[in-house]
Amino acid sequence: MKTLTPPWIPPDQRRPLLKRLAIVWVVALLIALLNWNTLGQGRLDIPLVYSYAISTLTWAFCELPRFVLRRWLGAQPPHYWPPALPASLMLLIGIPLGYALGTALGDGYAGQSTWDLLAQNRPRFVGLLAASGAVSAAFVAYFYQRGKAETLARQVQEAQLQLLQSQLQPHMLFNTLAHLRALIQTAPTQAVVMLDHLDDYLRSALQASRSPSQPLSTEMQRLRDYLSLMAIRMGQRLQFELDLPPALAGQAVPSFILQPLVENAIRHGVEPQVEPGQISVSAQQQGTLLVLRVQDSGQGMDLSTPKISQSNNNSASSYGLQHVRERLHTLYGERASLQLLPVLPQGLCVQLQWPLEPQA
Repeated sequence: MKTLTPPWIPPDQRRPLLKRLAIVWVVALLIALLNWNTLGQGRLDIPLVYSYAISTLTWAFCELPRFVLRRWLGAQPPHYWPPALPASLMLLIGIPLGYALGTALGDGYAGQSTWDLLAQNRPRFVGLLAASGAVSAAFVAYFYQRGKAETLARQVQEAQLQLLQSQLQPHMLFNTLAHLRALIQTAPTQAVVMLDHLDDYLRSALQASRSPSQPLSTEMQRLRDYLSLMAIRMGQRLQFELDLPPALAGQAVPSFILQPLVENAIRHGVEPQVEPGQISVSAQQQGTLLVLRVQDSGQGMDLSTPKISQSNNNSASSYGLQHVRERLHTLYGERASLQLLPVLPQGLCVQLQWPLEPQA
């Protein structure tokens, strides 16, 4: 069954959006019944039209811009809540606009003007304005707190990312520079190739550290440079393959989300064994989900079950694996998962999945 929601609304946000609209309509019904009882009108349809028109339009002006204007508002996945300042600006414009247009629709249906209430019943008119102001203040306060919480969560993620980089980068750099020094004397041509990959990798890593997300193509290219460095170091003991469908190249992913998994595949899978090993990194779309896999033919892990859920804190997991699991949980909650899958005859596959994001 095809959804009736517009394509610019992320698939995972459509059900929550409609759920909030349903809540708005329930509240609108209660408000209409309250107004009908208070005013003592014989017709229930008039307060119903006023209430539903105002509530629906106010909801639309407060909810839909988060997706339509998400770049301008700075609304980021997974919840698309803007920061406090643009959210407040959006609400200060959207709530009065929704109230005015909804009132105009109600006036057109009832054949009267709400402004006449100012002359007929001034306290009633002031009460309506005060109630509208209270609702607006509640919306602004809610978005402010939500935006503040999202900002703090992003700051925590960036701090975790910097901590992860501080642990991963020196280990790789020292080993690479030591190998590069030896190659300069024995194989200058190969040393130049290794230096080019190192330059590209460090340049990409520096750029990624400044942004919480990046296109999947950029993430894959950095992994290609990293694996090329490792392949020069390890020689025939390491082969790798990267598979990225063109349709997913622009898909936004958290920066460095795959780097720890590839590091683990080398350090704990391929490197300890004598025979050659292979690492495969792939991306594919399954329905509305993005699925990423990092698979190696190394020593594998002793898994008691074929799948380990995102919440399982397996003792064999390294810090990098735990970090990826925590980042996914912070960004996507229960909508994301990390699974460890055994590979036959030997090896391990780490599979990540979360809802696809709209591509620019």
